[in-house]
Amino acid sequence: MHMLRFLAPTLALVGVVGIGAPVGASDRDREFVCRPRPIVIAHRGASGYRPEHTLEAYELAIDLGADFIEPDLVSTRDGVLIARHDNVLNLTTDVAARPAFSGRRTTKVVDGAVVANSWFSEDFTLAEIRTLRAIERIPAVRPDNTDFDGQFRVPTLQEVIDLVKRKECRTGRRIGLYPETKHPTYFDALGLSLEEPLVRTLHRNGYRHKSDPVFIQSFEVRNLKDLARMTNLSLVQLLWLEGQPYDAVAEGSTLDYDEMATPAGLRAISRYADGVGPEKTYFLIPRAPDGSLDVDNATNFVRDAHRANLLVHPYTFRAENVFLPTEFRIGADPLAIGDAEGEIQAFLALGIDGFFTDHADVGVAARNEFVGERDRGCGNRRR
Repeated sequence: MHMLRFLAPTLALVGVVGIGAPVGASDRDREFVCRPRPIVIAHRGASGYRPEHTLEAYELAIDLGADFIEPDLVSTRDGVLIARHDNVLNLTTDVAARPAFSGRRTTKVVDGAVVANSWFSEDFTLAEIRTLRAIERIPAVRPDNTDFDGQFRVPTLQEVIDLVKRKECRTGRRIGLYPETKHPTYFDALGLSLEEPLVRTLHRNGYRHKSDPVFIQSFEVRNLKDLARMTNLSLVQLLWLEGQPYDAVAEGSTLDYDEMATPAGLRAISRYADGVGPEKTYFLIPRAPDGSLDVDNATNFVRDAHRANLLVHPYTFRAENVFLPTEFRIGADPLAIGDAEGEIQAFLALGIDGFFTDHADVGVAARNEFVGERDRGCGNRRR
């Protein structure tokens, strides 16, 4: 898939709902237009089926049809970028069971929060990281994934890129990368800046232009502005459902995510980024008191973001009942797979440009069905 398809000028993509005053169904009908096909982003790989941020999870996500895979990035002590959800290694590796590293357990303050009795990526060299093995991060929710505990290595960013290039050669598909810089202000303070090695690695591998299938994302602002001066690759500002970006806290700024999600805030984001990644239920469709999607109170966020020429890629769609709105749950078992396709399609109807999912196959099926029906209503116009 050519990236220009994903980066079509979004001023023409009039969104239908987002943060702010709700709009009625008739307004949505009037504003509906034929848009480029939304992208499916494999959240940490196929993390619904394999321990996240492993080459095996990324490869499965690609095999299931994901358009992009998402490696979260942290640094080792020797400045190598590795794919982990966080710098706290005991959440996703077997480090706690390694006697050789028992002395590395410590307590630190990360982004203003105390993280006690843990092991941290920045205290390990890449050679030491190589000895660790991945484990399932949420075993109570995904017990089947624990069958793979201890089997998979922790990959570097370069190894993830190498996997993508191998899969592109074998499949003839263009596969995108959607890396996230984790705790950039924290790592800067340690002298382990994430931006320079990230840009250097991407550029060295031929990813340099807006037309290349890469989005770099962050919950912080300053490092995205720095990246905008370092590369022409596309950038995405993530929005958490409360509080402030940590760099704003560190700088003594009052900027918070709610302010960033206003029309004025989105216009400010558009000066350094190409898209926004909002938390789906807080910024797009809230939950009603009974746990169902409150579609009647969907907000103007998508419309406002598109008017600011920003793509909208909300997160995270998961298939287990425990994560789903009540009307999309199937059966009483909270860990059973529900109707995640139905939930995704409710958000696709808002005009989003892509979405993050732990279950790439479910996301691809929901997207393809939605696009097929939409395109028939658009007179089967070619994209």
